[in-house]
Amino acid sequence: MTKPRKKYWQMTTKELAAATKEFDEENVAETFVPLPPQAEAAWKAAKRKRPRGRPRVGRGVKVVSVGIEASLLARTDTLAKKRGISRAKLVAEGLETVLARN
Repeated sequence: MTKPRKKYWQMTTKELAAATKEFDEENVAETFVPLPPQAEAAWKAAKRKRPRGRPRVGRGVKVVSVGIEASLLARTDTLAKKRGISRAKLVAEGLETVLARN
């Protein structure tokens, strides 16, 4: 399959029909063959590298709904952005600090 030079939404009807002609064929699954051993090994290695879902931190994550005053939330977002971390990470760090004091 050759890649079209134009994006599909920029093509004329005739160009689009030519570019997508291969998708009109029926029973293409019958033409499939098993992956060569080298490609299969690469596929399995790629699958191993990507664990499913969000990464676990500690015992996992529990989502809670908490009301925060608007200006405090804006300051929180500003600091998180300045430090290059997420809002959730900044709030977690703050809670850890408060809990460590007690």
